[in-house]
Amino acid sequence: MLIETLKTLLNRDLNKLKFEIESYEFEKQIWAVENDISNSAGNLCLHLVGNLNTYIGAEIGKTGYIRDRPLEFSLKDISKSELIQKIENTIAVVNNALDKLTEGDLNSIYPQIVFEKEMTTGFFLVHLSTHLAYHLGQINYHRRLLDR
Repeated sequence: MLIETLKTLLNRDLNKLKFEIESYEFEKQIWAVENDISNSAGNLCLHLVGNLNTYIGAEIGKTGYIRDRPLEFSLKDISKSELIQKIENTIAVVNNALDKLTEGDLNSIYPQIVFEKEMTTGFFLVHLSTHLAYHLGQINYHRRLLDR
């Protein structure tokens, strides 16, 4: 049951991420920073894609994805269409990986130490879903404040 819940939430929020990026009227504003807003929507999008491709794709789905986290925050001016393609690819990766999981897998220890201590796979997947939702809210606010 938790696997289906996670798939539903991750798909909902990744599709909402796609909607947010598509909704920028002025493409250059995806990369805008202003005053105390230090991360652009584009960089947050790249961060979310990198995060999910690392912890769900590479670790659970065995995709071979190699993360370059600093690049997620230093790349600029990637086109809206390329960001959308990255999101769509991530949706497929997440679904394929989660389809391989069993309820028993959720109770096993996640293979990587991420927060300096062991945690179950289920706990970490819930964390990844809330992490996505947190940054999705930032992107929505960024768009409404700076897309002018």
